[in-house]
Amino acid sequence: MTGKRVDSGRLSIFLRQQGEGREPILVLIHGNLSTGVFFEPLMEELPRDLSLLAPDLRGFGRSDKLPIDATKGLKDLAEDVHALLEALQLGQRPLHFLGWSAGGGVIAQYVLLYPEEVASLILVNPVSPFGYGGTKDEEGTPCTPDFAGSGAGGVNPAFLEALQKGDRSTENPAGPRQVMNQFYFAPPFRSPREEDFLTAMLETGISPDIYPGEGASSPYWPFFAPGKRGINNALSPAYLDWSPIVNLERRPPILWIRGERDQIVSDASPLDAGYLGQLGLIPGWPGPDEFPPQPMVSQTRRVLSRYETAGGSVREIVMAGVGHSPHVENPPEFAKILLSFLREAGI
Repeated sequence: MTGKRVDSGRLSIFLRQQGEGREPILVLIHGNLSTGVFFEPLMEELPRDLSLLAPDLRGFGRSDKLPIDATKGLKDLAEDVHALLEALQLGQRPLHFLGWSAGGGVIAQYVLLYPEEVASLILVNPVSPFGYGGTKDEEGTPCTPDFAGSGAGGVNPAFLEALQKGDRSTENPAGPRQVMNQFYFAPPFRSPREEDFLTAMLETGISPDIYPGEGASSPYWPFFAPGKRGINNALSPAYLDWSPIVNLERRPPILWIRGERDQIVSDASPLDAGYLGQLGLIPGWPGPDEFPPQPMVSQTRRVLSRYETAGGSVREIVMAGVGHSPHVENPPEFAKILLSFLREAGI
């Protein structure tokens, strides 16, 4: 495995790479508050005859800390990945893409922008097709006209302060170490790479342009709405909608892998305003008719079911005993599932 910086013409991207020059090629796209380092346990598990590319997205890790245009709904990041592949002279050919969490939204946007360049999609606990927060049914109906309850305003101020301070403590319940071990993984799992993963979280660009993004107020409960800059706003249903994949003329096969104990992407996520309101943790909740918990998994299943009905191939795998990061929590089993899918996809 090697690491290098690549000037894509849009930005300088840090890239982890394994099996350079080999076929097939699998592009690994990380999620929010992470970097390509979270794929290293999986890369070490996969056979050496695969070519693996794991870039750090803009604003994260060792890549340039450039602003994220939230109004493009992750298209900024998909276009960055395309520019990287062009710079590596890998563009204009079908490649396999794996996207974890927000990275699932990035690769879904990628196939909408560059459908002929995608041989298959592997969605790992992906953000819902209708974004994160602020919708109330399987169709992605917004709870309010301005998508209140989504965007940068939903980030815990104590967590953001700890990130800004580079807090590596074990005592702070709102600190990045505790958040990672509570939400990225299914407790009591602790990774031997914990310090590396914590460092990756702390490498995030903390600003209104990157993470979490600019805040915006709303007249509707819970009184925050998405702004126009930053990753958490790009994840808002105001801007992110990858459900049009059902309309693709060429539909690459999809593998949907999710952790049985995932708390971040869930039909009852403790990070979702609707769920927190239902628990009484955000005062003034208007009730289940107006603002229920977002059914994130059910929304994904609905869209992928339509994709299958339209002629696409979809395989759903639920990995037992793991949370939001199955490729970290159980790399051997994850690699087995992944390789089986790639063989079915024609490798």
